[in-house]
Amino acid sequence: MQTLNAPSSLEDPLVLDKNMLPNHVAIIMDGNRRWAKKNGLPAMMGHWQGAKTIIDIVTAAIKWDIKVLTVYAFSTENWQRSQQEVDSLMYLCKIYLRRFCFKMIKEQVRLQTIGDLTKIPKDVYQTICDVKQATENCNRIDLVLAINYGGRDDIKRALVNIVEDVQSGRLSRSEINEQLIAQYLDTSYWPDPDLLIRTSGEKRQSNFLLWQLSYSEFYHTEVLWPDFSEKELIKALYQFQQRQRRFGGL
Repeated sequence: MQTLNAPSSLEDPLVLDKNMLPNHVAIIMDGNRRWAKKNGLPAMMGHWQGAKTIIDIVTAAIKWDIKVLTVYAFSTENWQRSQQEVDSLMYLCKIYLRRFCFKMIKEQVRLQTIGDLTKIPKDVYQTICDVKQATENCNRIDLVLAINYGGRDDIKRALVNIVEDVQSGRLSRSEINEQLIAQYLDTSYWPDPDLLIRTSGEKRQSNFLLWQLSYSEFYHTEVLWPDFSEKELIKALYQFQQRQRRFGGL
């Protein structure tokens, strides 16, 4: 697990080698509320601006030929926030997905999700399903929203399903290995992230993709998520290319 820190200034984007770009980028989008406070705005305005940033970064990711973009939209711990904020975040998810749907189809963005959606409000769940169906044939980039997602919960649900399959005879204990466990995780369809970006200066993993980030490069920036731009993404991609990934080897 390598940690990459943001350089103080942006290097020339032309130095990016398109043959060395990450296929899968994961982002912990941190700093919405601090951005709102900094700008003298209600906390919810920070979340609205943060949602707009997602749209901008998806467009930038397409430009740089990133195939999978996974964003930590709502964690299993976020239910502990005030009911008003939770309701507002769910409403924001619904509204932005509806607004973004046509653009997703136009830009060939396929919406996918990870996390336990059984607790999501029915209207939000239906919107997610509608947009997933509308974009199911899009093939330029997968936008994976982690909603009601927690890394521990992901692993727990995978283990429960493995135990059930062993007990039913569909699976033998001798078949259980790391590769099989990965197949039971929410992210089984995609390769593990090559790069994790976390904004706002925090350096915690916050229960995000605990299994999947074992050999990912970590990049931290002081920039608050609503201020994160293509310029900042390029900084992260540039730093990613400076690393020699060893995956635990020499």
